[in-house]
Amino acid sequence: SRVRDRLVRRWLPAAAVVLTLGGAVLGLAFAGSPDTLAEGVTIAGVDVGGLKASAAQAMLEQRADALSRVPVTFVAGSRRFHVTPRSLGVHVDFAAAVAAARLQGEGFGPVRGFRRLQTRVLGAELAPPTRVFGRALEYQLRRVAKAVDREPRNAAIRLRGLRPSVVDGVPGLTLERQAAESVVVRALAGLTRAPVGLPVEIETPRVTTAALAPALADTRLALSAPVRLALGQTRWRLPRWRIAGLLELPGDGRKVLAIGGPRSDRYFERLRKVVDRKPSDAAFEVSSSSVEIVPAAEGRSLDVEATSASVLAALTRPRSRLARVAVRTALPERTTAEARAMGIEGVVGSYTTEYGGDPNRIHNVRLVAELIDGALVAPGRTFSFNDTTGERTADKGFLEAPVIINGELQNGLGGGVCQVSTTAFNAAYEAGLQIDSRTNHALYISHYPLGRDATVNYPDLDLRFTNDTPHWLLLRTFVGASSLTVNVYGTETGRRVESEAAPLSEVAAAPIRRTPDSSLLVGQSVVDQTGQPSRSTSVRRRVYDASGGLLHDTTWSSYYRGEPTLVRVGSKPKPKPEPKPKTKGETGEDPGAVGPQGDAPLLQTPPPAAPLAPPADQPVPPPPAGL
Repeated sequence: SRVRDRLVRRWLPAAAVVLTLGGAVLGLAFAGSPDTLAEGVTIAGVDVGGLKASAAQAMLEQRADALSRVPVTFVAGSRRFHVTPRSLGVHVDFAAAVAAARLQGEGFGPVRGFRRLQTRVLGAELAPPTRVFGRALEYQLRRVAKAVDREPRNAAIRLRGLRPSVVDGVPGLTLERQAAESVVVRALAGLTRAPVGLPVEIETPRVTTAALAPALADTRLALSAPVRLALGQTRWRLPRWRIAGLLELPGDGRKVLAIGGPRSDRYFERLRKVVDRKPSDAAFEVSSSSVEIVPAAEGRSLDVEATSASVLAALTRPRSRLARVAVRTALPERTTAEARAMGIEGVVGSYTTEYGGDPNRIHNVRLVAELIDGALVAPGRTFSFNDTTGERTADKGFLEAPVIINGELQNGLGGGVCQVSTTAFNAAYEAGLQIDSRTNHALYISHYPLGRDATVNYPDLDLRFTNDTPHWLLLRTFVGASSLTVNVYGTETGRRVESEAAPLSEVAAAPIRRTPDSSLLVGQSVVDQTGQPSRSTSVRRRVYDASGGLLHDTTWSSYYRGEPTLVRVGSKPKPKPEPKPKTKGETGEDPGAVGPQGDAPLLQTPPPAAPLAPPADQPVPPPPAGL
C-alpha cells in the first residue's frame, strides 16, 4: 500500500497536467466563433444554432410575421379551438430572445467551448418575452372554459320501456385557467403549428356503475309485478306501467330507489281527491217547533309521505305486494256532545213578514236571508246583521231594486235587504232578547208592525241584539213564495213579552212639490201623486222572566219623513178672449140667441183644476210595498 501511495503521489500531478491540457484543447475545439449562436439553442421552437444574432433575429421575425394569421389548434378534452396570434394581439420580442441565446455560448476560449459543448448536448429552449391583449386573452379562455367545463355525471338507472339499465357516469372537466393562460401565450408566440393540449382537471363521478348494483336489483323487482293499495275494504291496483311513473330512479348522485317526481305527485293528488273527506260538524235539523242534532263525523286526509313509504316497501317485496294507504284523522270543530251542550232545543222567538215587488227585490231578500241562515250566537255574545252578511255588493250577487235613499224611494243596490232585517228584529223582539241597535226607516211603511221596522245600511246602520240567555241561540230563515220567516232557536226561558204601541200621529202636513207644465194653462194644475204627512210613533216592550221579574223595559221611538204631493202647474198662457157681441140695440139681434147654424156660445169656461189633496173620506195610498 505504501508503494501504491508513492506511485499516486508521483503520477497525480502529471495526470492533472495532462487533463488540463486535454480539456483546454477540447474547449478550444468547440469554442467556435463568438459572433455565432451556440449549437443546440432554439427560440420559439426554431433552431438558431450557428447563426449570427442579426440573422437569427431577422429569420425569427420573418417567420412570426408569416404565421401571425395562421391559427394554433388547442385541444381540451374532445373539443378543439383555433386561435391566431393576431386575434389576441400577440407581440414577441425576438431581439431579447436572441440576446439571451448569445449568453448561452459566451466566454473566453476554452470556457466558451465547454459552455457550447454543454448546450450542444443538453439543448437550450428559450421562450421569447411576449406581450398579449389581456382582455382578448381573458375572453378567449372564458369561451374555451364555457365549452369545456362540465360537471361530472354520475352513473344512473334509466328505463327502456319497463326494463331498467345503468347508464355509466362521465368524468367532469374543468379548464385550469391560470395554467392555460401560459400555455396559450407560449404556443401563440411559438413558430410551430402542432396541436397544443390545454391543461384540464378531471373530476371522477361520485356514483359509479358498481355502486348502483343494489338499486338496479330493487328497480327490477319493483317492476316485476303489480301492487295493490288498500284502505279499509277499498282496493286500488297499480299496474307495472303505473309503478314506472311513480318511481324516482337513482341518478344525480342518489344511490337508492325512491317514490317521487312530477308523475308521482299527480297520482297522489288524484288519490287525495278520492281519499280525503272533510269533517262535518254536528248540525241542527229544525222543524216548526223542535230541533234534532245531526251527529258530527270525523274527516280524513291522505298522508302522502307515509303512503309512499308503504308503496315502496311493497314494491321491493317479491310477494305480499299490498300497500296500506295511510291517512290522518281530521276532527270536526263541533262534536255531537258539544252541540247537545249548546242547549238549542226549540223555538224561542219567531216572526213572519209578507214580501213582494219586482224580481230583483225578491232575489235580494232570498240572498241576504241565506247569509244569516244558521248564525249561532253564544251566551253573552252580540249578533250583528252587518258583520254576519258583510257588505252587500254586486260581486256577492246583489241586484238593484227599490230602496229608500235620503228619504226618497229610488233604485239602489240591495233593495229588499231591510225586509230581512225587520223580520229578524221582530223575531228577537218576540224572544225577549236584549236589543242593542235598531233604526227605523226614513219613510213610513204600513205593512210592517207599527213602530217595529228596522233598516240597515253597511257599515253605519246596523241591527244588533245580545244573547242574554244562558244557552246558545240559532237563527234560521225560511223563504216562501211571498213570505219570510225568521226563527230563533234556543232553550225555553219562560220569558213573557208585553208590547204597547202608541198611535201613529201626524207631525207635519205633506209637503207640496210643484212642477211647471207647459201643456197646462196658467191657473190649471194636476195632482200626480198624493203625499203623506210626517209621522211619529213609539213602541214600549216589557220582558218578564219566568218568575215575573222585569228583565227589559225599552221604548223605541220612530219618526218618519213626509212624502211630497207632486203637482204639475200650468205655465201655458191663456188665449185672448173673443170680442164681446153687440147688443140688440146695436145689431137688432137677441143677445141670447144661438147662431144661424145653432152654434154654441163662443166663450167657454175652462175645466176646473184637479184638487191638491184627496177628499177626507178617500184613504191615503201607501208607499210602494216591499221596502
